[in-house]
Amino acid sequence: MTVDSFKWMPAGLAAMYQNMPAQREEPIPWTPLAKPLNRCRFALVTTAGIYVPGREPPFDTEREEREPTWGDPSYRTIPRDTRQEEIGACHLHINNRDILADVNVVLPLERFREMEEAGEIGSLAPTHYSFMGFQLNTAEWRERYAPAVAERLRQEEVDAVLLTPV
Repeated sequence: MTVDSFKWMPAGLAAMYQNMPAQREEPIPWTPLAKPLNRCRFALVTTAGIYVPGREPPFDTEREEREPTWGDPSYRTIPRDTRQEEIGACHLHINNRDILADVNVVLPLERFREMEEAGEIGSLAPTHYSFMGFQLNTAEWRERYAPAVAERLRQEEVDAVLLTPV
């Protein structure tokens, strides 16, 4: 799957974003695992803008269409037993059809359930998280939503997170 983050944007706006300087924060946050993978509880986090219809609302793409520099900073929860047919996708910058055909391309729930069953990982957390990957202003995300998810991960005793950025 080819990801074109600018496909749905007007050419002038896409060019502006493509030429923006990237800011890198140092040091890069890193925490080594304290135990082997086969004893770790994993959670999955994606920036693909997926959700479970009827459980939580979709991401606010209507506002993003009105305000192209805004991205919904909130998150959605995806239970570990969510099936493919229960997934909704509403990202304006990627091909949602690919996700709706196989959610494992952005949130590999089936693969991790297989690894759990095979004993390759300790367990899969009860809850996984989806964000909207398009975020120019990350202040609200950093101050409100990221800490809320981090706290939920701590409460579910997650040892490691696989992030699938799109």
